[in-house]
Amino acid sequence: MTSTASTPSTAVQAPISTPRDRFPVLGALPTRLDSLTSLRFFAAFAVFTHHFTGLGHKTGYGRAPLLFPYSQIGVHGVTFFFVLSGFLLTWVHKPEQSAGAFYWRRMARIWPATLVAALPAYYVFYVLAHEHRDWGSIVSSIFLVQNWFPNAYPTLPGNPVTWTLCVEMLFYALFPFAARALVRLSTRRLVVLTAAGLLGMVAVNHYAFAYLGDRMASWVMRHPVVYMPEFLLGITLALAVKRGWRLPLHPAVPVLALGAYVFAYYQARHRLPEYWDKQLECTVRPSIAILAALIMLAFVQREIAGRRGLMNSPVLINLGIWSYCFYLIHHSVSRWATYEYGRLADDNSTLFGLLGLGLVATGLAWALHRYVEEPANKWLLRHMPARLRTPVRR
Repeated sequence: MTSTASTPSTAVQAPISTPRDRFPVLGALPTRLDSLTSLRFFAAFAVFTHHFTGLGHKTGYGRAPLLFPYSQIGVHGVTFFFVLSGFLLTWVHKPEQSAGAFYWRRMARIWPATLVAALPAYYVFYVLAHEHRDWGSIVSSIFLVQNWFPNAYPTLPGNPVTWTLCVEMLFYALFPFAARALVRLSTRRLVVLTAAGLLGMVAVNHYAFAYLGDRMASWVMRHPVVYMPEFLLGITLALAVKRGWRLPLHPAVPVLALGAYVFAYYQARHRLPEYWDKQLECTVRPSIAILAALIMLAFVQREIAGRRGLMNSPVLINLGIWSYCFYLIHHSVSRWATYEYGRLADDNSTLFGLLGLGLVATGLAWALHRYVEEPANKWLLRHMPARLRTPVRR
């Protein structure tokens, strides 16, 4: 998962259409999309809820029947982040920016907080857990390349949540070059390419379940390449909206659709034979990605039209700004509480524990953002090598 800080709130003129980028002149488009910043917090909290309640069988800190098993879908909050990354980076993309400058900015935003959050994660997941140290795997997680190694130990080494950042790193590596190629495609071709990619995710998932052992299948489904269609979905959505495509859609519709999907999915899993349950599971990532894209679209269209709502409130915007640090620290907080105090009772009183630990993680996230992420980002941007600042000629 990545932090994508909002750009200045002043509206800017949409790029003039050229044969190279095919953007029409749409007038002023906002570069700051506060509602998407706020939505980041809900996605991060969904992941926190998943880790808090666990997968059943005495995993997690406590299981609240009011939430479980539906809370398990929270793991796919990372799908929202993948789609969002593709959307936001495309939305604020500057063709004249060099690839080196892009990489420097991404590193400045992501790495400092990741390094600091690795310290409590090491204490919790290795020292308190009495876990064997495989230093090669730990170092690979520090440099965010752990998903490329099928024999990493444990399965999610270092700070476990950073496996998603490994996925993001591949997307960042490709984006400066992919953006130049994708912007030349028509919206229709982008939609077809995106649909093919999402279907490919289903096919890969099916193959992994059907023909690979559990460990290898798990590694394949965490491999960065597998998630690229979700980033492509975000890119396609951003380009379509910038080109003037609109869909009459109230935000409540895709939000309710997501709730209905989650309810129906877990109800179906209790009733389906194992084979069909596995087939249904293969479709979850693309399904959540599409619903996430529709939610983003609904809120972005409201902001373009100048309408504001709950997602534009300062409190939620700040929570969204801190959400990257919240994501980095939340699992360590939850697991530390489990080791320190033992599991909570598996009843709905556990919800108070969920909210309490959520507040603790939020406070730590604020501190990590305030004293590490933001100052380090500013310092690194001030010290960007001059050669990287030179605009690319086209």
